[in-house]
Amino acid sequence: MKDLNAIMKQAQAMQQKLAEAQAQLAELEVEGTSGGGMVKLVLKGSGELARVDIDESLMAPGEGEVVADLIVAAHADAKRKLDAQQAELMRQAAGPLAGMNLPGMPKF
Repeated sequence: MKDLNAIMKQAQAMQQKLAEAQAQLAELEVEGTSGGGMVKLVLKGSGELARVDIDESLMAPGEGEVVADLIVAAHADAKRKLDAQQAELMRQAAGPLAGMNLPGMPKF
């Protein structure tokens, strides 16, 4: 029975760490860039788009398609960074149970 109690305590500790990681994720912001920094955008931990900065040189007539492509590329860059940071936070929170695919636990 000692082993079961130890496992339950570990599970409770991991649950607390996961809750803390989720709170950190809510505060997280990542920046994505494209076009050598001509387009920058910020995604919040929830995936919400928080800010877009576009270099004024791209505001010339006829640049709409280029701007659109650069925004999509900057978003992809930010999303990749956000996903990596989220996965790392969750791995840290799960500790030795990471990757065990336990029922009810997030997969990362």
